[in-house]
Amino acid sequence: MRGRNILQLGIKELRGLARDPMLLVLIVYAFTLSIYTASRAMPETLNQAAIAIVDEDQSPVSARIITAFNPPYFSVPRIISQSEMDRRMDAGLDTFALDIPPNFQRDLLAGRSPTIQLNIDATRMTQAFSGGGYVQSITLNEVEEFLAGYRGGTTMPVDLVLRSRFNQELNKGWFGAINNVISSVTMLSIILTGAALIREREHGTIEHLLVMPVTATEIMLSKIWSMGLVVLAATAFSMIFVVQGLLSVPISGSVTLFLAGGALQLFATTSLGIFLATVAGSMPQFGMLLMLVLLPMQVLSGGTSPRESMPEIIQTIMLAAPNTHFVMLAQAVLFRGAGLDVVWPQLLAMLAIGAALFALSLRRFRQFLR
Repeated sequence: MRGRNILQLGIKELRGLARDPMLLVLIVYAFTLSIYTASRAMPETLNQAAIAIVDEDQSPVSARIITAFNPPYFSVPRIISQSEMDRRMDAGLDTFALDIPPNFQRDLLAGRSPTIQLNIDATRMTQAFSGGGYVQSITLNEVEEFLAGYRGGTTMPVDLVLRSRFNQELNKGWFGAINNVISSVTMLSIILTGAALIREREHGTIEHLLVMPVTATEIMLSKIWSMGLVVLAATAFSMIFVVQGLLSVPISGSVTLFLAGGALQLFATTSLGIFLATVAGSMPQFGMLLMLVLLPMQVLSGGTSPRESMPEIIQTIMLAAPNTHFVMLAQAVLFRGAGLDVVWPQLLAMLAIGAALFALSLRRFRQFLR
């Protein structure tokens, strides 16, 4: 194995990538616009939820309830009639529709228990689950304060002091941006290496390589270092100029340590991309196979939801996936400022998984060249 062959073959891969506009657009989008939109459009966040109110009572207590719903959690309530309520819900114009019945205040003052109807569009699941609790809490608080005659805090038997660490503003956009960078590293590394190998086969240049004095190991290593370098450079650009610059997300730990972990992650995922490309016969087949492999890796790695919430058997199986350890490393370094003394087990795990995937892919690649 000669280093010069690996270098020249890798440069050839970079030139081939430069002549593929679709892959270039995908790289730019994944590490710029996709990061920005992920930070601004967190689906589980209750933000500007559409709410309409039917005020059949026209009383001071109903006015208090109406004025209690304010941005950013809810939009300014729209006052509608009862005949409009069902039509607007059917049209998807309102997520919540609150109906305050006639004589509501009179029944309250008389000691009776009047009812308020709350209609929720449950097709908007995340907002429906969290927003329904918000609406109930706000309505009950306004009614209790009206009956008490003043606004005041409730004296609790225990004083709970809340201290939010690592994200004091509880800004969910920070999590969205970082998590999207992590996902893009895994996705692009598999796609680029797989597409590079399939492009060789479709263009017939793989036969040219076979008659040259190069080995399968040199060909495979050239694809790994070239495509890995592109993704690593795009990741560094995204972290510095998009995440820290444009979005102003504070990074607690070392970006250099994160990129070192990213290099090991790329070693494993680029090897996996080559393995998948040798299994697939064409680019459409590679795309279908990618969906079957990439989607479970991304969803079950702990980046979308905590691993602790998953069944124990899933947690154990996903320890064999490199991006599980990369997510753990990235969150520890970027969110909590962890150092090498904390994340070294993840680095070793990614190195071991990468070596195993490389050996498996190399064996399959040699069979592919025969």
